[in-house]
Amino acid sequence: MGNIQHRGIVESVEGNRVVVIVEQQSACARCHAQGVCSQKGERRSIEVVTSDAKSYSVGDKVVVALLNRGMALSSVVMGYLLPLVVLLATLLLLKAIGLEDGVVALGAIGAVALYYLLLYILRREIEKKIEFTIFKE
Repeated sequence: MGNIQHRGIVESVEGNRVVVIVEQQSACARCHAQGVCSQKGERRSIEVVTSDAKSYSVGDKVVVALLNRGMALSSVVMGYLLPLVVLLATLLLLKAIGLEDGVVALGAIGAVALYYLLLYILRREIEKKIEFTIFKE
């Protein structure tokens, strides 16, 4: 399999950083729910650190690629799988203690919120592990 790639347009260039606006790629053309989808056409920016940033100009069409596919899998695990595990483990633990359902539900939601807060606090460390490359189309 190849790298994960997104086409985009350079929004800004500052020092050794290039900010690229990419449009979410999805299977919209084949999806029967494309008219009501909240993800359709969603745009986001990706910041790429590169030594040849000066060779890019605002408006350039570029391709941004994630170099490490393992990091993509890690992101899915950190963003979706681990919060589910935290939620279920907290639910089971609090229920086993014998707490009321409302307290159990609030505790589980609180545990997931704390998990995401921890991710937010560690975001700079996580970002260091995500490496993008950029090239012109």
